[in-house]
Amino acid sequence: KLVAFDQDADARRNLPEDERVIFVPQNFRHLHRFLRLHGIAEVDGLLADLGVSSHQFDEGSRGFSTRFDAALDMRMDQRQDKTAADVVKTYSERELHILFEQWGEVTNSKTLAKTIVEKRAVMPLQTIEDFKGALSGIVKGNPAKYFAQVFQALRIEVNDEMGALKELLTQLPQVLKAGGRAAIITFHSIEDRLVKQFFKANTFEEEEDHPFQTIEKVRLLKPVNKKPLEASQEEVKRNPRSRSAKLRVA
Repeated sequence: KLVAFDQDADARRNLPEDERVIFVPQNFRHLHRFLRLHGIAEVDGLLADLGVSSHQFDEGSRGFSTRFDAALDMRMDQRQDKTAADVVKTYSERELHILFEQWGEVTNSKTLAKTIVEKRAVMPLQTIEDFKGALSGIVKGNPAKYFAQVFQALRIEVNDEMGALKELLTQLPQVLKAGGRAAIITFHSIEDRLVKQFFKANTFEEEEDHPFQTIEKVRLLKPVNKKPLEASQEEVKRNPRSRSAKLRVA
């Protein structure tokens, strides 16, 4: 049996007609709950493919890509209320600064937050072109790369991607059979750090070394590969979006 979780209603169109497939139209943060609902106590393996899908990037109206003009939406689950436009419109300067620094690693995140607050007071920032136009004067370096980081930060915030990832990871020990494997594909360093840390120490906190005490930790997950697996040059040629993918298994 394959249990497939996807919060995007469009994903349902890709389902094969096969009675072994159970589709759950929910975020994978609800993993344990919906497995129980379907009478499944444990699984042999789990594969999580994080972040935005190619379909979401290529469907201009969804607002994920800087290549199209559309509403600043970015919701993976369109049943939820909060959009990227809401974040841009309602977050305080400090909140915007923190989210662009944390989730986008944007170099001038403080200036960016200040500019958004100034611009939104005099013009609507409802569409991608509105937003990019308002910020054109403060872009650092390559504009495509800059806006990719800005959009990544907004998308992560709108969809609470890091919160969902943490919830998924903490459920792994209870849903995986002994000897089962969890394979997780990440697409940027923020996700990869979380997965690496949790696989190594079963916690999100960095462990401190105490020279005078030895604490025996119970490790529920054991990393299978020390270094993440990455796409070969040949694969990147065939599928450029695999360039930033990293696979860790525990």
